[in-house]
Amino acid sequence: MPVKVAVTGAAGRMGKLIVKNVVEDEELELAQAFDVREVGRDAGELAGVGSVGVPIIHASELESKLNADVLVDFTAADAAVENICIAAKKGVKLVVGTTGFTDEHWKRIKECCSVPAVISPNFSVGVNVFWEIIKKCAELLGSYDLEVLEIHHRFKKDAPSGTALKAVEILKEVVGERKVVMGRNGICPREDEIGVFAIRGGDVVGEHTVFFIGMGERIEITHRAWSRQAFAGGAIKAVKWISKVEEPGIYGMKDVLGL
Repeated sequence: MPVKVAVTGAAGRMGKLIVKNVVEDEELELAQAFDVREVGRDAGELAGVGSVGVPIIHASELESKLNADVLVDFTAADAAVENICIAAKKGVKLVVGTTGFTDEHWKRIKECCSVPAVISPNFSVGVNVFWEIIKKCAELLGSYDLEVLEIHHRFKKDAPSGTALKAVEILKEVVGERKVVMGRNGICPREDEIGVFAIRGGDVVGEHTVFFIGMGERIEITHRAWSRQAFAGGAIKAVKWISKVEEPGIYGMKDVLGL
């Protein structure tokens, strides 16, 4: 039997791509699609794969109508927290790629997430390997100056990106606690810190670079995504993986990929 998948944010850029990937995968079935826009439209037609007989349901009806094996959420932080809690209450497993969660969001997510869930700031296979590489470099070059730069399209709302923040978290796990500086301005001599910089413009899908800078040399490790398919493909891997997991808890792409 195919895994029944519901998608929230189904009328958004990532939501439509997730719908397309689900419809085209023989192991999955698009069961439901939710959004606050395009209500009543066929989710398949909206995603460019033709009519699939699954109309967009208003997001406000998620609690009363959700009926799937796995819910995939690429929305906004406030909405995603509500969606996670609703799905958990109904026993529906989760794959969440929404970013911008605050500490308060995470507290609530951990309190209500009583089902198996993959929650990751980035579902790209390449980015998850990128995180492993920067971890190894930090082990070898922890005394170097560390800087993180990320670039995204002009429509991205949160900054710095969840992927950049994850990179900082990984670096700090290796080199120990350091002050994190979000950009610099005025008189700001460098201290024992990690600088984080966000650039927004055009249609850049996503680019992240971690700099390891020493005296007379530097290493730059960069991941560039030029198509959201990199994220959608990883999310589909996560859906298939989490559908077989019975132990409740919050997992990451590292678990999905066996890294």
